[in-house]
Amino acid sequence: MVGRTDELARLDEVIAGLGRDGVPAVVDISADAGMGKSRLLDELGTRARRRGLTVLRGTATEFERYTPFQPFTDAFADADPAFLASGAVPEAAAAVLYGVRDAAVRGEGRDRFGLHRAVTQVLSGLAEQGAVVLALDDLHWADPASLELLDQLIRHPVRGRVALAVARRERQTPHPLAAALARGADRGAVLRVPLGPLPEREWTEAHAPDLPPQDARRVYAAGEGNPLYLRCLLHAHRQGEALPPAGGITASGVPDGLAALLLEEVTALSGEERRTVEAVAVLGEQATPALLRLVAGNPTAEELEARTGAAVRRDLLRTGSDGRWMLRHPLLRALVYENTPAPRRAELHRAVAEELARTGARAAERAHHVERSLTGWNPVSAAVLTEAAAGYAHTAPATAAHLLEVVLRLMPDTPAHTARRDELTLARARALAVGGALRESRDLLHTLISRCGPDDAVLRGDATALCAMMERHLGHSPEATALLQRELTREPGPGPRQAVSLGLALGMAALNTVSYPAVRDDIHRTLAVARSHDDLMGELGALALAALGEAYEGDTAAATRSAGAAAAIADALTDPDLTELSEALVWLAWAEALLERHADAERHTDRGLDIARRAGQVHVLPHLLTARAFLHLTTCRLPTALAAAEEAESVARAVASGDLLAFTLSFKALILLLRRPLGDTQALATAEEAVAAAGTSRHWWASLAGCVLGHIALVGGDPHRAQDAILRAGGPDLHGLQPSTRPGQLDTLVATALATGDPEQAAHWAARAAQEADRIGLNGQRGAALRARAALAQHHGDPSTAARLLEDAAQAYAPSGAILWEAYSLLLASTQAQAAGDHPHAATLWERGRRLADTGGAHLLTDLAALVRPRTEEPPPAPTELDQLTPREGQIAELVAEGLSNQAIATKLFLSRRTVETHLSAIYRKTSVPSRSALAGLMTRAALDRHP
Repeated sequence: MVGRTDELARLDEVIAGLGRDGVPAVVDISADAGMGKSRLLDELGTRARRRGLTVLRGTATEFERYTPFQPFTDAFADADPAFLASGAVPEAAAAVLYGVRDAAVRGEGRDRFGLHRAVTQVLSGLAEQGAVVLALDDLHWADPASLELLDQLIRHPVRGRVALAVARRERQTPHPLAAALARGADRGAVLRVPLGPLPEREWTEAHAPDLPPQDARRVYAAGEGNPLYLRCLLHAHRQGEALPPAGGITASGVPDGLAALLLEEVTALSGEERRTVEAVAVLGEQATPALLRLVAGNPTAEELEARTGAAVRRDLLRTGSDGRWMLRHPLLRALVYENTPAPRRAELHRAVAEELARTGARAAERAHHVERSLTGWNPVSAAVLTEAAAGYAHTAPATAAHLLEVVLRLMPDTPAHTARRDELTLARARALAVGGALRESRDLLHTLISRCGPDDAVLRGDATALCAMMERHLGHSPEATALLQRELTREPGPGPRQAVSLGLALGMAALNTVSYPAVRDDIHRTLAVARSHDDLMGELGALALAALGEAYEGDTAAATRSAGAAAAIADALTDPDLTELSEALVWLAWAEALLERHADAERHTDRGLDIARRAGQVHVLPHLLTARAFLHLTTCRLPTALAAAEEAESVARAVASGDLLAFTLSFKALILLLRRPLGDTQALATAEEAVAAAGTSRHWWASLAGCVLGHIALVGGDPHRAQDAILRAGGPDLHGLQPSTRPGQLDTLVATALATGDPEQAAHWAARAAQEADRIGLNGQRGAALRARAALAQHHGDPSTAARLLEDAAQAYAPSGAILWEAYSLLLASTQAQAAGDHPHAATLWERGRRLADTGGAHLLTDLAALVRPRTEEPPPAPTELDQLTPREGQIAELVAEGLSNQAIATKLFLSRRTVETHLSAIYRKTSVPSRSALAGLMTRAALDRHP
């Protein structure tokens, strides 16, 4: 490839180092149209195949932007058929692997995030057979479902030897994809490969050595170094044609001059030949010989061969390995399609749609051509698009919303169509909501609600409940509350079913703004209505919501009664029954978690997740996943806690709710703090993103983000920032925090006050923590208050009392299975017992805490255990493994122990990252340690041994 030596060298490094630490798993090739992105992606594939790698090559296409997962389906067509047919491939991946034609036959799920996991599983399975490169071209044209899947693969690269290579036009790239790639580049997971103009000298020597220098310079200047443009200009020059004047850019992003040259090649064809090329452009991925013959007017085989042969000789048409026809370049297809007269385009699309219907194709496969054939209202076509939208509602909601918008735009605005229009408007609002277009959904619902008449009570109630959910996710809980109260007090009032639904929505809105007491009576009325009408699901919802509200407020007795009654109903219902109101399991599980009934909470969380995934109920997934993350965190199962938090984050990003993202990131940050080794900064960065996502929201999730940031800042050695973050989140008196969270936050504030030299304030907060914990009456809250008192005792030089209080805290956590906090309290107790001179007891406490911490993957606690290990005899000599290190290796090992990344070490020592990686490999070999955290622990122990 001319002029791309540096780019190819960088791609070779990725292929050679695939799967190694520090080697990016994603390659981002970006440039303007015609600059050679596809050619470079092809060369990457060629070089990968030479090394024995599997290459899956797919392309997004301009006029199929609402065909879900189209570039992925194209790529997986290259996968080993035997593997795809094996039991290693989950059915949930069918929509991506087989596309709209075969997915329904092979299995179609309703959980699009489960689909994302399934695709990751497929890629991991392929990588077990050998390294894989997934190469996706022209992603500036990718459909919304593909963009969402790409975001997942970029943020969470597939484990193993799998590389994702993408090519796109920088200026036309959708914002979500550009943002995901930018975030990945910032953290070193994405290699950026921008393509600029070809160097003039290299192009001239390779392609125009026979031209007079002045002619070569003129051609190069006209083409501005664009390879495709230069090829066309050079051909025109050799044919004696004048070079086109410099111009602007077409709608397809093509320079005007290049567009003119490409179209000249088409206009040289005869009429029948040109119409055949136009038919191929319209058919796109469906340009099979049979369909091409049909839409081209059913010529004989000889006639069709003559028409296509003329285009083939001019290199306008090519055939793929599967026999389908295609134009030689996506730009050429775009120009031919756009310059085909609109009536002829519609006629061609209509012919394809009719043929697909005749052969029994499902609505999803026909939808693209039906949509593009429409020139006005057509009830039959509208029915096809509506059916396709229903099929896409869960896995590709943006496509569903688009198809419904097409139907609504063409539907006559007459009384005869009013009822159907309103139904489809509500369906479109739901699809927009599921796809993350919250504001657009909310605005559409406002319009729908405002036009509902007295006879539309049911529709208006459903729209109001959905609109309130949108307002909540947008951080507008007061608006959601007002909207619901208005509907509940409307005359005539809603029927019993809707009164219960609206009452539950009202309670949820109040919970979000720490104002449950204001709607307590409304929830009780909702419960009464449900019971009086034998609405068991409504009764369950009201009881679960009451349990959560009372648990938030710290009324443990009332919360326990409601939770017990709700659990009795839930456990007696079948999964299909619970599907009607799966939110009830969210409320119940969180209430039980706050009541420290962890086993019950986990049971209901797992059941809720199974139901939500099967039913495609995306809106409850992040709440259930964060519940799982919280429970696994509390019970010290950090790897699975992090997996749940990351999946919750993925859903929250897709839903595009700032408050929900803040909520999920808060738990992820806390888990990262404990999961990552001492000195790691990922937790702090995640907490900062959570606070930024919350913005100025009054939602209690925003206050949660501030409190988590405060806790992480304290662990990181910044007590001033920690105190400011918590007080900013909860206010000076902490009334902005849920009562159930206050003891834990007061414990952190005690530590910040002592660290900043204010023991009097620390004593005040410790006393308040005890009062709040006593009022709530739960062991875990009592444990937090005991830790706060222990910190005061330690500050006042009374380690014996501090050790006793911390051991009491550990005992408080034990009954509920809160292993994480039990282990933490035991390790702290060990340090105080040792300071008090009780070395045997200190060793016992330490061993208990260390054993609990080791089982759960909490690296922060295991590092802490290594730091505070009691000494009952003379310390052993420093580990001899470190004596084998060279001075430079020792220097790098010390920086690893400080928590620096490879890139940060390289910058500090003025080395390349590759040199640092080479030294690290030698260090691991000499010290026999398997990881950075193990090396950091070894260095820490050595430092303690040198300085007892």
